[in-house]
Amino acid sequence: MARILILSGDGIGPEITAEARKVLDCLARHGGLELELGEALVGGAAVDAEGDPLPPDTLQAAHDADAVLLAAVGAPRYDTPDRALRPETGLLRLRKGLGLYANLRPATLMPGMAHASSLKPEKIEGLDLLIVRELTGGLYFGEPRALDEHDGRRRGVNTMVYDEDEISRIARSAFQAAQLRSRRVCSVDKANVLEVSELWRTVIGEVAQEYPDVELSHLYVDNAAMQLVAQPTQFDVMVTGNLFGDILSDIAAQLTGSIGLLPSASLNEKRQGLYEPVHGSAPDIAGTGQANPLAMILSVGMMLRYSLQRTDAADAVEGAVRDVLEQGMRTTDLAGDGEAVGTAQMGDAVTAALEGRLGS
Repeated sequence: MARILILSGDGIGPEITAEARKVLDCLARHGGLELELGEALVGGAAVDAEGDPLPPDTLQAAHDADAVLLAAVGAPRYDTPDRALRPETGLLRLRKGLGLYANLRPATLMPGMAHASSLKPEKIEGLDLLIVRELTGGLYFGEPRALDEHDGRRRGVNTMVYDEDEISRIARSAFQAAQLRSRRVCSVDKANVLEVSELWRTVIGEVAQEYPDVELSHLYVDNAAMQLVAQPTQFDVMVTGNLFGDILSDIAAQLTGSIGLLPSASLNEKRQGLYEPVHGSAPDIAGTGQANPLAMILSVGMMLRYSLQRTDAADAVEGAVRDVLEQGMRTTDLAGDGEAVGTAQMGDAVTAALEGRLGS
């Protein structure tokens, strides 16, 4: 029995969560999954109900779950000067509380979406890459950090620091992910300039010896950024630190044509994960039935693959999404001047396609 905590969050969160639950229910009925689903509050909804964007009961429920499925948090009305009450603070506390150090961001070209990419269709045909970003160390968390004065001048200080344990664990996450894919890892650093990157490259190479079935290559980050827009299909898995991963994953997202199709996963050492779409809560369209649920549904697929070790079910969910896109179904954000379907209609179509793939 897999225990799944569902956090609907804010804005369009409850709407796209409802469609993800249809998929989970279908998997329970027809896919042989035994699931125990729980719900809790996070973000603005939790602030409204309990005055805390991450109530203690929610954090405990997350600890007790095998995986957490999160929709989105935030809205302009929660943009308070009190940072502790912002919905995003609850999300950061949740990531820290669960020790989620490995962020997995796939970038896959879905059927019929090549026209929406920033690159020519022939450049992205077959695009299917995964960026594995170290999430709890590096420049964003290193000490010392400060805004101060030095010799009479204002100064900002941040420190990029990684120890070998931090590097080796993110390396293993990348190699293990590659074993589920095409068995190629490209490590991205700046070892020609930074001592921390020299250590990064050394430790990545050492960990690679544990995975002889996976091919390892290295790129400097500036070249990696160029290669992402010049020939993105050369990559399978890219692994890098917090700062470089933040930048490269957003570049990769632009290649796909729509953030409405992009899921993500953040994992800890127990392979317990937080799964969420990369888009925001879109409060401007909340309640209109226009939200695109596909990134949320694809986040379910990632959960099946990485936390529940059900590759067969993950393949079925991802295949069902491709099926409906191949049929020409589009939500408002994908339709352009064409006809659009609503949130529930898209969710129903994916569920029907999934039932077909499961042989129901």
